[in-house]
Amino acid sequence: MTDSKIRLASSRLALATVLGLAFTATPALADTAEAGADAAEQQPETGTGKVEDDVHNRQSDAGGTIIVSANGLKELDLLAGTSVLEIREIQRDAVTGQIGDLLTKIPGVSATSFAPGSSRPVLRGQQGERVRVLVDGVGTADVSNTSVDHATTIEPITVERIEVLRGPAVLLYGSQAIGGAVNVIDKRIPTRMPDEDFHLDAFGGVDSATNLRTGAASLDVGIGSNLVFHVDGSWRKTGNMEIGGFQLSPELREELLEEAAEKQADGEPEEAAEYREAANQRGFVPNSDMESWTINAGLGVILGESTFGASLGWYDTNYGVIKRPGLEHAHGEEGGEEEEGEEIVRIGLQQFRADFKGDAYLGDGTFERLKLRVGYSDYTHTEFEGPEVGTTFDSTSVEARAELVQNTGGALRGSSGIQYLHRDFFAVGAEAYVPPNLTDQFAVFTLQEFGTGPFQIEAAARGEFTKVEAQTLGIERDYDTFSGALGFVYEGVEGIRMGINGSRAERAPSAEELFSNGPHIATQAFEIGDPDLETESAWGLEAYARGTIGAGTFNFTVFKQWFNNYIFLEETGEEEDDLPVFEYLQQDADFFGIEADINYPVIDTEGFRLITDLRASYVEAELADGTAVPRIPPLSLLGALEAQTGAFDVRGEVQWFDKQDRITTFETPTNSFTLVNALVAWRPLADNQNVTLQLAADNIFDVNGRRHASFTKDFVPLVGRNFRASVRLSF
Repeated sequence: MTDSKIRLASSRLALATVLGLAFTATPALADTAEAGADAAEQQPETGTGKVEDDVHNRQSDAGGTIIVSANGLKELDLLAGTSVLEIREIQRDAVTGQIGDLLTKIPGVSATSFAPGSSRPVLRGQQGERVRVLVDGVGTADVSNTSVDHATTIEPITVERIEVLRGPAVLLYGSQAIGGAVNVIDKRIPTRMPDEDFHLDAFGGVDSATNLRTGAASLDVGIGSNLVFHVDGSWRKTGNMEIGGFQLSPELREELLEEAAEKQADGEPEEAAEYREAANQRGFVPNSDMESWTINAGLGVILGESTFGASLGWYDTNYGVIKRPGLEHAHGEEGGEEEEGEEIVRIGLQQFRADFKGDAYLGDGTFERLKLRVGYSDYTHTEFEGPEVGTTFDSTSVEARAELVQNTGGALRGSSGIQYLHRDFFAVGAEAYVPPNLTDQFAVFTLQEFGTGPFQIEAAARGEFTKVEAQTLGIERDYDTFSGALGFVYEGVEGIRMGINGSRAERAPSAEELFSNGPHIATQAFEIGDPDLETESAWGLEAYARGTIGAGTFNFTVFKQWFNNYIFLEETGEEEDDLPVFEYLQQDADFFGIEADINYPVIDTEGFRLITDLRASYVEAELADGTAVPRIPPLSLLGALEAQTGAFDVRGEVQWFDKQDRITTFETPTNSFTLVNALVAWRPLADNQNVTLQLAADNIFDVNGRRHASFTKDFVPLVGRNFRASVRLSF
């Protein structure tokens, strides 16, 4: 039997074991659920078309939202930087194909913006291995955290709610969430019976700057009194991205024009013309088109206050990787001669995913609920160099999570649980820069809240045991990490909660950080890991205040983190295989940041509201040697006015990004820029507010902006002037 077959069999055995345990437990849990349901109060019926989730999305007395991770708690202040996007807000920007670009208007959030087909969230200046992207509490099981060119396997137009989690308690989801987490809630596993015989949701959209055409639909059908079948699908296709000016940054244009002059002087006019053509490329970004589609099906069993269900899904995308102009790349030797290649690079990505979810009501004892969550993924993506297959990456993984939620009647409230992760990663090809590796991780966690008066105490702890093994290298690394947090809350001022959180967090290095050693064509870099990397740790301090001011709400957070052995990818100035060398290094680092937002109705009458929306984000980060941490987003401000009536919403907003000239060696600065956007939403049916037609204009003045957090900012600017139209239906 070959190594690949052995690895596949091992992964499938792990999946079968975990799912078998989950489904074996289901009948017993169902019996408990039915017994508990007899004594429980009947919950009000909720149709699947409603945005609100009765179990998870309850409003707090301070105007905030208790999120999914806050099971059993009155209020989760250890996640002081939480933001929640509901379906209407998601629709405003859902034409973007990647979750990172969808969230960039939230305080404390930026995006990697590697390409239109690949963009991951950046939280509080952290990205990659320090930010977890979750689907209802477990990881997406893609490999987007390992490299910025890898897409996140989430289709934004099929989600129901998105929670952006920042703060020490987010470590309950894993040490990889040391910078934060994005938790996506969808409806693939039904958790409630529809009011109707069936419920249909649909979305369609187009835009002008990428020639976008996209559509999605989901259907929920009730079968009998306690069974729901769900199916959904989506499709998205774009052309090349239009931009407001030159593709290249001023610094890179100058570099290429100098190269052109040298080639001309050396008697190489054809090469000089190629450099000049690349330097003068404007109006659009070549090879920035993409196409993706998804299909999912799920089945849910509703037994009183308990739910159980499973789903299967497929994600497929093909997108261009924009190559740095002027960079020549050698693709090996044939007959002793190097063959220079300028092929178009594209990524074809597929993921099969299976999920199980259980939520069992346990009655009025110590524990109110038992929550089970299992996700399995079989993921592959191929990097094509022209028509040829370059490198293929395969990853199979299983993640399982079990959580006991305490009843909220006593003074001590919270939840505790265990979590397991297994990942089998395998790459094959001339540029398989990461060797085959296995990661196994087991964790125990708890989150507790004590107190009912104006003073409350919250505490969180997580112990994690990680093994990372590169079989072909004969290297195995084991890490035992512990993370904890303690928070003090004061709510003596009516409508306002304020407090302070302290934390100590640890993270084990990833396989990519440990074992990378080779050329990576998609990022156009030669990446070198370090198998001797030590555990990364950080002390954190966070102060916050949030609540209501009259009819408005506000949220203000200031934080500081002191990292020991901070792991970062730094350009060394050397070249290998005609590529710049990037090396994983460790050094102490300090992060400081501020996040603020205020939402206040200037006019609030029975039929009309005029709301002002103000947001601000700032983060700075410095290594111990006094240099800047690479790719830190600059100060950003957003101001908006939104008029709301029963049938119409009209919104105008201005988002300003400061320049970023606090940079490290080999990093280029970015200039400040301002985006001006406008939107009109119309709800034509008075008896169904979930039918919405929307027209929007983004970047009205066709500004050429660049995200500093992006590896490709010097040759992949943001989208230029863009007119969008979309429709959302829910019946």
